[in-house]
Amino acid sequence: MRTANRVVGGVLAVALLTQLAACGSLFFPDRRGQIEGRIDPLVGGLDAIGLLFYVLPGLIAFAVDFTTGAIYLPDGKYSMAPETLHDAIGADGRVDNAKLKAIIQQETGHSLPLDDPRLIQHTGSSQQLAAYGLRPAA
Repeated sequence: MRTANRVVGGVLAVALLTQLAACGSLFFPDRRGQIEGRIDPLVGGLDAIGLLFYVLPGLIAFAVDFTTGAIYLPDGKYSMAPETLHDAIGADGRVDNAKLKAIIQQETGHSLPLDDPRLIQHTGSSQQLAAYGLRPAA
């Protein structure tokens, strides 16, 4: 009888820990960063199971999945290969925002406000480019 109690306790502990980490963030890490969309019924249902194991784990799971955006169904392409961005880099190593905006629009179908005056641009280093498999052009 003592072994059965340990097994049940272990299963409940694992279930609670997975709910605290949020199902969508664990099972679909590629969905993180989405802002809106249709809610995935699988992730919503798994998060709702956490409500059965007391209210707090379920609420935490929902909060984490909504905050990370992992609860939403994917709505198309959100990323692209770094090689497609080579055309946006000029001979002097500077990024042409108009070309970059056109490439992103063509690849993902999303229009980014790259001409917004509030846009903050940061410069990178050759080590950061090497991490993405790119070589500095300048």
